[in-house]
Amino acid sequence: MCDRDHFEEDRKEREALGLVTRRQTGAMLGGLAMAMLLPRAANAVTVVESEVSIKTPDGTCDAYFVHPSSGTAPAVLFWPDIFGLRPALRQMGKRLAESGYSVLVVNSYYRVKKAPFAPTGPAGTPFKDMMPLFQTLSAKTDLTDTKAFVAWLDQQPSVAKNRKIGTHGYCMGGTSALRATAAAPDRIGAAASFHGYKLVTADADSAHTLAAGAKAALLIAIAAGDDAQAPDEKNVMKDTFAKAKVPAEIEVYAAPHGWCLPDFPIYNEALAEKAWSRLLALYSKALA
Repeated sequence: MCDRDHFEEDRKEREALGLVTRRQTGAMLGGLAMAMLLPRAANAVTVVESEVSIKTPDGTCDAYFVHPSSGTAPAVLFWPDIFGLRPALRQMGKRLAESGYSVLVVNSYYRVKKAPFAPTGPAGTPFKDMMPLFQTLSAKTDLTDTKAFVAWLDQQPSVAKNRKIGTHGYCMGGTSALRATAAAPDRIGAAASFHGYKLVTADADSAHTLAAGAKAALLIAIAAGDDAQAPDEKNVMKDTFAKAKVPAEIEVYAAPHGWCLPDFPIYNEALAEKAWSRLLALYSKALA
């Protein structure tokens, strides 16, 4: 999860198996953040991009907003992983917008400072360097922020007010996405978590508990390593969502934590594309 350096673990595992050499790993770390290009959306529409500022009860959040250049589209609230708002996430947001969504990618750490936070990207920034920022967040901040972000989205001409909002995130952002459903249950119709961080806890504000009460359709993609550490988590979620009659697709992917993000050294394109296709399927149905 976010409290362990998965990059170093993955490097050691790959080198031990002979899958890569140390030199190849170094080359991958140095060039991946700049070189990775995502496939373009099929039938991609023209989009408009902008950097925006959103007032919240705790300050002003800097964010990236991208939407189709004409008409209205369902809104999507996109939560970053521990490394925060950066070019790779803007690229992912733009790709989603080209599929017909008005996408807001937020800076979760705005209470501390504006993005960016990891100048060398995930490949060159240890998790421990991001932990002080991560520790400023909580269920309370996610719920407060969601209300402000949803209110802002509903003020935008490009957002379809008669269609539900989607929300998704990666690592800690996956937790935020599930929590977000409880902050705006009347507006958020779907939420997705990819290699999410501690989705199940014993707390009353556990992400899975909040999501169960909100009734939004769910997609939860779990990294194999995370599942090995917490094998009961998926079963708890399946049982909780089934009892609450919440539609939920829950799957363990044969990939390490972080596999969906194109600037991660452990990015797995094939499985990332599978996860992306499931996200599009979720939004296509739940936000229709």
